[in-house]
Amino acid sequence: MHSCLLQFALVLTAVSACCGQTVVAWPEKPVPSTSKKVATLEDKRLSESSGLALGIRDPSVFWTMNDSGGEPCVFAIDRSGKTRAKVRVRDAANFDWEDIASGKDEKGSPCLFIGDIGDNLYIRASIQVYQIPEPAVKASGQPVEETETVEPQIWRANYPDGKHNAESLLVHPQTGRLYILTKSDDGKCALYAFPQPLQPKVSMTLEKIVDLTFPRLIRPGKRPHDNCMTTSACFSPDGTRMVASTYSSLYEWQLPKNQTLAEALAQPPVRIEPELLRQLEGVCYDTDSLTLWLTSEHLPAPLLRVSR
Repeated sequence: MHSCLLQFALVLTAVSACCGQTVVAWPEKPVPSTSKKVATLEDKRLSESSGLALGIRDPSVFWTMNDSGGEPCVFAIDRSGKTRAKVRVRDAANFDWEDIASGKDEKGSPCLFIGDIGDNLYIRASIQVYQIPEPAVKASGQPVEETETVEPQIWRANYPDGKHNAESLLVHPQTGRLYILTKSDDGKCALYAFPQPLQPKVSMTLEKIVDLTFPRLIRPGKRPHDNCMTTSACFSPDGTRMVASTYSSLYEWQLPKNQTLAEALAQPPVRIEPELLRQLEGVCYDTDSLTLWLTSEHLPAPLLRVSR
């Protein structure tokens, strides 16, 4: 009898068959974690902080920017919430900037990738990602004047299966490949990859890597479908983990070296339940590839650290 019960429990909690497909159950119970509000962003210009990226040139700062309609600028903030740089992206427009990621260019120099990938109305024939060298930042306590980048590299792309909304841009730390995780109200989304090498002056067709479905979940203070909508994502600096945020939760996958990315993401993630934020829109890892940092849209904008 115990053997039968165990087999039944495994079926319920791990894998079930549905219409010929394998359906993996995602966890409702979160793993243990501790959330701490480390600072409030002092710069009132960051009223819609959307996206967060750890600096590579200077890991003491994070890079963020405002959502659609804001200035085409990126901001460096330190862990006390102070602005250390404001940098205007030359010849750029903030149509719907939704995420930012740090990486390296073809010569190995640190750079930032800014995802102009939002499409709430499903009207965009193509999306675009701006690539700029990671700017220098002022020392703490120094006055911060606005600077401007060199002409950015622009990578344009379209989906192979129609238009999608997205708020999550990722750069793999080892391969340098760009990825986009789409967003939908019902949680059905997918991870897409840019071709390698990237092709300038054309709209590249993205490659679908894997379908994902983020579940509805009841959490006091949030609507069930808030847990379905992806708002940001990031690879860990050592490439062993990937995290995606929703308005309610964080979901994290292990990325074993002996598995493809699609195979790793087909496994159930762990769920992390951070302190509730008004509108969680940015997540990134710290240098230890374990600690997570979060920001939220709307003032006052918090900087939150999640430890496990």
